[in-house]
Amino acid sequence: MIREAPASSENAKLGDHSADRRMIMLAAMALFVGSGGAVGAWMLLKMIALAINLFWYGRLSSAEADMADSVVGMGVLIIPLAGSLIVGLIARYGSEKIRGHGIPEAIETILFGESRLSLKVAVLKPVSSAISIGSGGPFGAEGPIIMTGGAIGSLFAQCFHLSAAERKTLLVAGAAAGMTAIFGTPLAAILLATEVLLFEWKPRSFVPVVLAVLVAFAWRPWLIGSGPMFAADLHVPAGVWPLVCAIGMGLLLGVEATLLSTALYQIEDSFHRLPLHWMWWPALGSIAVGLGGLIDPRVLGAGYANIHALLGNSLEMRAIATLLAIKAIVWLIALGSGTSGGVLAPLLILGGALGCLVGQYLPGDAGFWAMIGMAGIMSGAMRAPMTGALFAAELTGEFDALPICIAGAVSAYAVSVLLMRRSILTEKIARRGRHIFQEYSVDALDLLQARELMTVDPDTLSGEMTVEAAIAFFHNDANHRSYPLVDGAGRLQGLVSRSDVLRWQVEGVDGATSLVENLSDPSQPSAFPESPGGVVADLIVQSGVGRIPIIEGESRKVVGILTRQDLLKARHKIRTGETERTRHARWRVNPLVTS
Repeated sequence: MIREAPASSENAKLGDHSADRRMIMLAAMALFVGSGGAVGAWMLLKMIALAINLFWYGRLSSAEADMADSVVGMGVLIIPLAGSLIVGLIARYGSEKIRGHGIPEAIETILFGESRLSLKVAVLKPVSSAISIGSGGPFGAEGPIIMTGGAIGSLFAQCFHLSAAERKTLLVAGAAAGMTAIFGTPLAAILLATEVLLFEWKPRSFVPVVLAVLVAFAWRPWLIGSGPMFAADLHVPAGVWPLVCAIGMGLLLGVEATLLSTALYQIEDSFHRLPLHWMWWPALGSIAVGLGGLIDPRVLGAGYANIHALLGNSLEMRAIATLLAIKAIVWLIALGSGTSGGVLAPLLILGGALGCLVGQYLPGDAGFWAMIGMAGIMSGAMRAPMTGALFAAELTGEFDALPICIAGAVSAYAVSVLLMRRSILTEKIARRGRHIFQEYSVDALDLLQARELMTVDPDTLSGEMTVEAAIAFFHNDANHRSYPLVDGAGRLQGLVSRSDVLRWQVEGVDGATSLVENLSDPSQPSAFPESPGGVVADLIVQSGVGRIPIIEGESRKVVGILTRQDLLKARHKIRTGETERTRHARWRVNPLVTS
């Protein structure tokens, strides 16, 4: 029996995508996951409102309330402390996975946890985040809902017989659906899934994620509301100069993102050096939250009203500068303490504040430049340039500003990747000993077919050769560890190796018998000239055979051999092409010769 690579003109057609019918099944499942993500977002917002009412107004209500309007006096020092103590207890005796941003935990589960999230995390993450935000924590709901929506998708997937890749698709579908329901940004949610969470660009994952997002977007008017979350009537300046200014703004935002990320992890390192159990760290961080709230109550909570004010340019420059400085300090200390919270809303405020300040001196109104600031800071900090640009446009409804948003976002992204080795999200994972490579590229081996890599007309042995002759051949003349066995027409019959020869000598096999008669395992992996190199590599791993014969589809004649070394050489050659620099065009100017 010959085991063949699943790629031949006879039994399979090579395509430019790997999707199959299971994509339809995942798409159908995504409809339920999208609905679950939308409901999870609605429940999270209600829990945050309930916590705000309980902590700041002493009433049992889930109606919208602004903690900045409450009159608690010095209670602003006590309330964040109380909330942080509760979060610390939940993390200690519930699940440690509720600590942190939410998005890094989702990424880690996708890449290293086979996309399995527990029911405990699905319940405790939104509860702890609602308590943290509701008691004054300077966070937004995006990180928690991404974790919560992802947990809904993962739990749903675990009810069925699915692969880790399929569970990942539904986890990301739930996360993107939750983000869509909260912010009403379907395009940005799809791009966030692609740029940050999926770590691939394949139809099998893209189509279900899009369907989950669309379902959540359809639910949003019924559960949360319709229209842009931060609808603004901004004057979008025209011409070349706004694009130039946006690029310059992006450079500043890239530096801001770098400074914020660096400061965050330095603060986190400081907490790790404390002689206290991590359960108490959020309580210590809450002291900074309370003090910040005394200076400027607007730094408390998610601060969505601040984003409205920045886009409307309704704050004085001194107030904007105060918000920028105090919000940054409070957020960095609170998040560095390991409490449950997110990064996106604080980043939007900090980027928007810087944009609004600089925008006082740029063409157009300062509110427009606050929008560019939001796009740039999200791009620089999270390494998601297209997500950042579209997110700002969808949040405000100002799609006319999209080209300028892209200019600012890509500029900030360029500075960030040059100054920071990792993003604010992946740095946390790296500190746990796991490296993440975020650049997507096609597998070098999948770009090449076996015919481009194989050794043509390889050495073979006749299946009718006697065992005695084979032993002599391997002792004296063999150049390889194994050889394909062929019949008189050159058709593949099996593979004989040095280990077979040694076994025959030990067992005392009759030397007059043929090689074909003595093969203990007549099955032999083989591939076709059309087989992608990656498929052949999989055959080598699965079979443990380091030399794969390449056979013609119809005649089954051996036309080549492909080895591990051939595959490694091909991969090295392609990677060298990315770094080796040469110049092929050489211009020579011949001077005119005059007589």
